Amino acid sequence: MQSAPDSTRLPSYLNADQPGPWAMFLQQLDRVEPHLGELARWTDTLRRPKRTLVVDVPVRMDDGRIVHFEGFRVQHNLSRGPGKGGVRFHPAVNLSEVMALSGWMTIKNAAVNLPYGGAKGGVRVDPAQLTRGELERLTRRYTSELGDLIGAERDIPAPDVGTNDQVMAWMMDTYAINHGSMQTGVVTGKPITMGGSLGRRDATGRGCYVVAREAMRRLGMQVAGSRVTVQGFGNVGNAAARVFHDEGARVVALQDVGGTLLNEAGIDPHDLLRHLREAGGTWANYPRATLLPADDFWAVPCEVLVPAALEGQITPEVATRIRARLIVEGANGPTTPEAEDMLHGQGCTVLPDVLANAGGVTVSYFEWVQNATSFFWTEQDINARLDRVLSEAFDSIWHIAQERRVNLRTATFITACSRVLEARAMRGLYP
Repeated sequence: MQSAPDSTRLPSYLNADQPGPWAMFLQQLDRVEPHLGELARWTDTLRRPKRTLVVDVPVRMDDGRIVHFEGFRVQHNLSRGPGKGGVRFHPAVNLSEVMALSGWMTIKNAAVNLPYGGAKGGVRVDPAQLTRGELERLTRRYTSELGDLIGAERDIPAPDVGTNDQVMAWMMDTYAINHGSMQTGVVTGKPITMGGSLGRRDATGRGCYVVAREAMRRLGMQVAGSRVTVQGFGNVGNAAARVFHDEGARVVALQDVGGTLLNEAGIDPHDLLRHLREAGGTWANYPRATLLPADDFWAVPCEVLVPAALEGQITPEVATRIRARLIVEGANGPTTPEAEDMLHGQGCTVLPDVLANAGGVTVSYFEWVQNATSFFWTEQDINARLDRVLSEAFDSIWHIAQERRVNLRTATFITACSRVLEARAMRGLYP
């Protein structure tokens, strides 16, 4: 009699046969598993997303054509609470990426001790190629396809790459129409007039600064006068650049799709934003910095480098060119594991994304709490609470790194995985 095939050797979307975000996440889990003790028996829970949804999103375009887009929502782990994670509209969105992003959300939420599990969503689309009407119809159809998967106590989306507060407003309205009741807590990152929170827009970038400041204190570095370079000038990058600048650092280089802007004396991010908002203001014609090829960014000497674009940006080849003492990962998964090993060998400390960019989801949690209580806080309150949560999380993770003699990413994963797997073990298996 022929034996049944070994299912672990058959092709599966869970396997990491090809390099990519999901493979990177699995590699990070492999590295932390030896540090988990008795909880390691539950680690496969984190290697298998709880729920994965792939949907067809048909949209009627302005010219009458029907175009189909691929939509995704992955709930990686719900052991500690409802799913929480953004929705990304980008042409490179795929299942591997969304799975990895949802896994990193599980780690991120647990690392700063938020009562959430990890989730993520996305649509493979270039939103810049859609009209406003097409973008609205895409958002509403995608939200409808998610059905009962999302909800204030189930899974709470938020903005991510290619989405914003307007997209969240359409998602919330679509959910309200389909369910016959208004639940402001079904999404976060909403407009202020619809129950959004003050301080949410800049929260991820501000959080990058808070965590960097705490690391710099322990590394004997000063924020004032330090040279900072930032890759990406979107929501995260420009907010991080502005906060570093306001706290006395010199933002000497900024990279975006238009190239690298360099000024050794420092670039004022507020001034650059004003320039870009003016008629005819572009990256290339900014008069107070030199425009260089985009790739020159990595070799600019600095104390702090903030990659705040997309994942997989810092490869081993790029790592050999970096001349920074501290890397603060504003983006999700910007550094490959091999590159991170090289950076540590060069004496560079890496603040992992699952800690460094947790400011956004932290303030999303504040927004969710405010929606549930119908009591809203001032922006000063929000920023103070954000500072406290991230500072305390960093302090705990720093002590684990010193005690276990591991890097900060491994220490963050030890903290987060222990919390998630303890909850999984206590809840048990049903039936």
